[in-house]
Amino acid sequence: MTVTHAEPEAETRADARADGEAETVDLCASVDRPFPQPTGRDRYTISEVARHTGLSVHTLRWYERIGLMPHVDRSHTGQRRYRNHDLEWLAFVGKLRLTGMAVADMVRYADLVREGDHTYPERLALLVATREDVVRRVAELQSTLSVLDFKIGIYGETPPAAGGEELPA
Repeated sequence: MTVTHAEPEAETRADARADGEAETVDLCASVDRPFPQPTGRDRYTISEVARHTGLSVHTLRWYERIGLMPHVDRSHTGQRRYRNHDLEWLAFVGKLRLTGMAVADMVRYADLVREGDHTYPERLALLVATREDVVRRVAELQSTLSVLDFKIGIYGETPPAAGGEELPA
């Protein structure tokens, strides 16, 4: 069997902006909230980003220090000025955090992104390993949910006669 390598399809779509122009939207960014400002007028302070994302200012600065955040633009006075693409990245990082991915692996992923397209295989390996962990945890949670549903079903019926459920000795 011959396997050919195909370029990954772009994970973007073009959405119409209010001004009639098309705007590319990153489908994998997982931005759960719309951007506060349209692209081109997006120059957010660190406190605005903290309010929008729910992250603390301290966490945003820490993300920069450890290399999890790409370079953030600065104003002429040195204040951070975040853009919509920074909000997209933070939303993606938030999803990675929810997967339980270690911070060191998130930083490694960010480093690989900065290194360029030739790192696709390494990025894929990191994401596949993380996905396998998530699938395993979802199965564990499904099993736990079944046990809870069973117990809730028992307690939802007529209460048992004296004694009830016994704990193991």
